[in-house]
Amino acid sequence: MRTPMKILSAVLVAAAATVGTMAFVGMSHAEQIGAVDTVFKWIGPDHKIVVDAYDDPKVQGVTCYVSRAKTGGIKGGLGLAEDRSEASIVCQATAGIQITEPLKQQEEVFTERTSLLFKRLRVVRMVDAKRNALVYMTYSDRVIEGSPQNSVTAVAVPHGTPIPLKK
Repeated sequence: MRTPMKILSAVLVAAAATVGTMAFVGMSHAEQIGAVDTVFKWIGPDHKIVVDAYDDPKVQGVTCYVSRAKTGGIKGGLGLAEDRSEASIVCQATAGIQITEPLKQQEEVFTERTSLLFKRLRVVRMVDAKRNALVYMTYSDRVIEGSPQNSVTAVAVPHGTPIPLKK
């Protein structure tokens, strides 16, 4: 019979392995556009709001800008802090939109660790075929419990550019 402690240990080991594997799955790389300080910290970096740009790896010409909290202080400086779940997103056509391969109806475009082991910021692309648009949503999740806080944006694809879907 498994004790609650053994079950918890097994869950933690599986979660750590999953997170370790996902760290290498990076689908797109963030480019920090800027940051503003929100709280001064005597030791370690200040708390900040950062703005990162992510280019959609399967849709040339679409860039998403995500703003999110970045925890400072000693824990933040060492990468041990857990960042807050709030994030905001806007995606824009920054060049002519080209879709080089069929897209899934819903697909994770980017993921980034926001705590040492268990929390991640995610950006998901959804295809609105009826309106010929790409919908992007950002949210944060944890292995055990995620957050319902999210932000959504859409990019209209020109009518002459159909969105090919994977079957």
